[in-house]
Amino acid sequence: MSVALGRERPDSAALEELSALAVSAGYEITERIQVRRERADAGLFVGSGKAEEIGARIAESQAAVAIFDQELSPIQQRNLSRLWNCPVLDRTELILDIFARRARSHEGKLQVELARLEHLSARLVRGWTHLERQRGGIGVRGGPGETQLELDRRMLGVRVRRLREQLEQLRRQRRTRKRARDRRPAFAISLVGYTNAGKSTLFNALTGAGTLAADQLFATLDTLTRRLQWIPAADLVISDTVGFVRKLPHQLVEAFTATLEETADADLLLHVVDSSAPDRDEQIEAVDRVLREIGADSVPQLRVYNKIDASGREPGVASHPCGSISGVSVSALTGAGLPGLRQLILSHHQTWLDQAAGRRLAAETPFH
Repeated sequence: MSVALGRERPDSAALEELSALAVSAGYEITERIQVRRERADAGLFVGSGKAEEIGARIAESQAAVAIFDQELSPIQQRNLSRLWNCPVLDRTELILDIFARRARSHEGKLQVELARLEHLSARLVRGWTHLERQRGGIGVRGGPGETQLELDRRMLGVRVRRLREQLEQLRRQRRTRKRARDRRPAFAISLVGYTNAGKSTLFNALTGAGTLAADQLFATLDTLTRRLQWIPAADLVISDTVGFVRKLPHQLVEAFTATLEETADADLLLHVVDSSAPDRDEQIEAVDRVLREIGADSVPQLRVYNKIDASGREPGVASHPCGSISGVSVSALTGAGLPGLRQLILSHHQTWLDQAAGRRLAAETPFH
């Protein structure tokens, strides 16, 4: 369900996205509800009258879980779950659940577990009454007078520290491999974009990798890197990264920082945009916001308007009035517009080569 606070109107696009996220997590949608409120209720978020009305609809449809597009406080989540007699998830937990299901690599699984534990740590503060019982006595783990809540929080803290240590070790290993690659530098391209914008399909079209490209949100999570074989005698690599989404949980951005460092270290970002999406501009802003958060906003960016087969756009390169390239329209599915994209990649690669040659020349030129 989607709740608009203040004078905003309920956002149907946000509700559509929430439904798509729920389907990606394996849920079947029985009913969609939009609510408008001046401000969130402290105990139930939606207010007592609306909560009873929604509870009746949940009982009538026999829904097994209720999902909010907003982030709920532990108290709101507990109260609604008791009132409706079913689990209640907020947007953050739903996305964390999807990531937990989709992570395949060892590092990806560690990153998702860290994000989930970071989210859970906030839920332990007065979240559930059964955690407030004291454990004590000789021989009882936790020590005399230590509450179950304190014990759980301490155990969670130990696990979080161990996960951070493991991820830091993996980060050091990645840096070592990167230094080895830097001895033979390659032009590095990263695909970024809103989830389900068609990044993996474009990645396959440019590399022939044959990776999973499903019509669902967060179909792939782990970063995959391949060489561009269609450019002879050139050393270019391209990476397919995790998709972004509006209100991406901060815990995920923090946990995936090591992986997203590859995006910040790239020489060119291909920002893939679903040209057929009605909320395309909002999706572009959501991606740019995450790029700023991970320090990748200074990397040269080429906007690729994908899915023109669904939007009716013509393939080709668009330019600003000043003459600079503003974007390129393609269909990764049909191949329309891809030759123009390849030419633009070659142009950026040549600029990179010229800059590298200029730096070498400056370093070799003696000062007088």
